[in-house]
Amino acid sequence: MITNSPIEPARILLVGGILVLSVLAGILIERLFGSKLRKRAQKTPAEWDDILVESMKGFVVLWFFLVALAVVLKLVPLAPEPAKIIQRGIGILAILSAVLFFTRLARKGIYIYVDRIVEVPTSIFKNFATVVIYILGFLIALDYLGVSITPLITALGIGGLAVALALQDTLSNLFSGLNILMTRNIRPGDFVHLDTGEEGNVSDITWRNTTIRALNNNLVIVPNSKLGGAIVTNTHLPDKEMGLVLPVTVALDNDLALVEKVSLEVAREVLADPEHAIPGFDPFVRYGGFTDLGVQFSVILRVKEFREQYLLKHEFFKRLHVRYRAEGIKFAVPMRAVTLDKPAGSSV
Repeated sequence: MITNSPIEPARILLVGGILVLSVLAGILIERLFGSKLRKRAQKTPAEWDDILVESMKGFVVLWFFLVALAVVLKLVPLAPEPAKIIQRGIGILAILSAVLFFTRLARKGIYIYVDRIVEVPTSIFKNFATVVIYILGFLIALDYLGVSITPLITALGIGGLAVALALQDTLSNLFSGLNILMTRNIRPGDFVHLDTGEEGNVSDITWRNTTIRALNNNLVIVPNSKLGGAIVTNTHLPDKEMGLVLPVTVALDNDLALVEKVSLEVAREVLADPEHAIPGFDPFVRYGGFTDLGVQFSVILRVKEFREQYLLKHEFFKRLHVRYRAEGIKFAVPMRAVTLDKPAGSSV
């Protein structure tokens, strides 16, 4: 492996010293300068410098060591073949470290700019970025080793087209999921109604489907492509607060001024509960018209979010019934046909 020229002790000491010093220098820079860079990066309003500093953590020592190995390779009189193998090994390690560094950089960047700021799940984007970087690193490594990557790229292109045709549904779900996440019209935690009748809180959005937790606590699994083409009502957008229209019908012979007064008092009592209180909102009544049953009107309330409407309706109608009975207000009663039995022996 080594040429006929012996390696002098002084050169061995020099090589060992270079390697040891490179490791020590990497550790020193990692700890001293790295901590200073982190403190300085934290003071700046930008996020990219924090991402860069955090991503370099652990790689500085390795990079110093690889540079030292490259220098040592010039000092040690090795035969051409072993020297070439070691040189390629150093290059592959450098490529691998670069792949790991850019993978960490991409994942941290996605977390900062997509997950934390835009507030959407990032598993799809992180995994996609990781796969792309690893594929690029693999191709660069093959090219560095002298392997022609042109046929491989051509084969991957043809194979990718065949896979795309075979996995149309899967890819459709994937890109629909990406579109859902990027547009942010549907987010985890939102309460949604689908035009097919399903409703509930969105619990997760993956690369293939969206999971909705229904009010009965069952999970509804909806393929992303179906969700992307559905008519969806998101009760959390643009705000969680929503108006609640409660229809009531009373008999025609009631005093409508009294009906309005009592209805509003009951509505204010219900909304006075801290659980349902909406600061600055005062309920109101709107009469809608006369029908065969009586007078129709609506009491307009406001709830903090969709799920609260059920308890609020329950409390409102229960209290309204008690107050109407106490005030002598009559609810509308539908007219019913009454059939009288004929007396025995009657000819009529």
